[in-house]
Amino acid sequence: MALLGGSVCGAMGVFVVLWRMSLVGMCVSHAAFAGALLALWLGAPPLAGGLAASLGAASAVGPLAEKPGFSLDTAMGVVFAVVMSLAMLALGLMPGARTEGLSLIWGSLLTVTRFDLQLMAATALLLFGFVFLFFKEIEAIMGQRHAAVAAGIPVKGIYYACLILMGLVVACALKAIGGLLIYALIVTPAATALQITYRLSRMFLLAALFGAVASVAGLWLSFHWAVPPGAVIVLVSSAILVAAMIFSPKKTCRSEQTSPVEQSNQA
Repeated sequence: MALLGGSVCGAMGVFVVLWRMSLVGMCVSHAAFAGALLALWLGAPPLAGGLAASLGAASAVGPLAEKPGFSLDTAMGVVFAVVMSLAMLALGLMPGARTEGLSLIWGSLLTVTRFDLQLMAATALLLFGFVFLFFKEIEAIMGQRHAAVAAGIPVKGIYYACLILMGLVVACALKAIGGLLIYALIVTPAATALQITYRLSRMFLLAALFGAVASVAGLWLSFHWAVPPGAVIVLVSSAILVAAMIFSPKKTCRSEQTSPVEQSNQA
């Protein structure tokens, strides 16, 4: 689960980082957390609640941002406020010690079931299959979005597909990583890969690799230190990012082509 979850979150993060969707990822991850808590309060499986809430939040951000007078930041602010209020309300209404609800904050890879593993594997197939089938279109959108629209590439459709995939990834990894930390595991490995390469294909591979390494190393350290694995995984991932920033080959290779983010900004 550590290998699958880390690699899937890392690969998903490439979309989040290059499309500047970090706040969207934060909204979706907290929505999954709120949905899982509400499901627990209602006596339903937390996975079902997290999946429904994350997909709902991912689907709501885009249309809200397209409303007159609504920017993307405003839409994300509204969604984030609503889901966090629901999360705190559900946690407060839970009877007893709220142990299961609190465990969703930090996550636990050691409590993952066979079904959770199968669901994560199916999500991994969906994500990597999507990247493989639409790689040229994704590369065109990330490089020159306006040119991609002019060329007839379904930019909006691919964007919404990415939002839905993000919802699936977050919901499947929620139990293992935790609602407050899954967002960091999505963003940090991709940001690390961006420090090393400009090529989109390598960025996907490196982000998946860094996510998997951070997850496995974090799980091993958390086992020996007897601390929540989600927190250690994020700290390991952040340490890898710092190392990549210090020893980044981009510092000595400024003459290389600009990154997809820089190209998109120039467009």
